[in-house]
Amino acid sequence: MDPLTGLAIAAGAAGGVAVAPIALGVIGFTPVGVAAGSYAAAMMSAAAIANGGGVAAGSAVAVLTSTGSEQVVWVNGGAGTAAVVI
Repeated sequence: MDPLTGLAIAAGAAGGVAVAPIALGVIGFTPVGVAAGSYAAAMMSAAAIANGGGVAAGSAVAVLTSTGSEQVVWVNGGAGTAAVVI
């Protein structure tokens, strides 16, 4: 792999990490839970109906809810920048 391709992959990965919390928030997976009336709420409702009243652990909705509730903090160190989930 040439250096330019490696750089493009690294930039894309970093961009994905930076944009993911924003994208989850836009569709309704927020740090304080699922926003009422959002796309995430519709997903949660459909998952609960399909599972007889509860959202299955490990399902896409459960994982997105957990991911949306995490706070991402950017840490600048001597070797570079890292995303730390707290």
